[in-house]
Amino acid sequence: MAAEVLDTIVTAETPEGILLELKPAGLTARLYAFLLDWMIRLMAMNVMLLILAPLGGLGVGLWLVLYFLAEWLYPVAFELSRSGATPGKRVFHIKVVMDNGLPVTPAASLTRNLLRVADLLPLAFGFGIVWVLLRRDAKRLGDLAAATMVVYEPTPAVRPSLQGVPPMLPSIPLPPRDQAAVIALAVRAPTLTGDRLDELAALAAGVSGDAGRQGPEVTRRVLGVAQWLLGHRA
Repeated sequence: MAAEVLDTIVTAETPEGILLELKPAGLTARLYAFLLDWMIRLMAMNVMLLILAPLGGLGVGLWLVLYFLAEWLYPVAFELSRSGATPGKRVFHIKVVMDNGLPVTPAASLTRNLLRVADLLPLAFGFGIVWVLLRRDAKRLGDLAAATMVVYEPTPAVRPSLQGVPPMLPSIPLPPRDQAAVIALAVRAPTLTGDRLDELAALAAGVSGDAGRQGPEVTRRVLGVAQWLLGHRA
């Protein structure tokens, strides 16, 4: 039960039936991103005020229009970009996606941003903060209405490599079938994530004398046995 409470990974299924693991962004990252975007807008609007000030009343009117557009459409414009994130969100490696992990739609982006008014209540994003802290998926009211989530950008998986793995003599005699299985694992290694490779290597850990154990070092020794079976004995 404790593991379920602490686990903040959300699994989403795309229309094609592909399962995605999404990690919702918490309050701290979202707050820092919001403050950075707010400062960017503030500086941009100050520059525009200096430019439009000589126009008098017309300049003030234009500035108010630009302020309205910047306040409400600034996030929408960036969320609909390829990155799915405002400059502030990009700095903290978070982005907005739909509940199924796909890029956010125009309607959803507009909905979640217009409902910032509700999240602001009763004071200083009170409702928004409460919802983010209480929900496992860290959604505020705007996200609930728009079926969106703010998630961390996935980090590129580190692919294991056989380069630098020293050959190792098998600890037990291996029949041809087992030899083929170990070699097949080594061939697939560059296409697997580290965690998945560790899981598969644990099944063959007996060949390196590590039966019942799992981890990067065990995997390295199993791959070393594969190197030996492939004739790399030096």
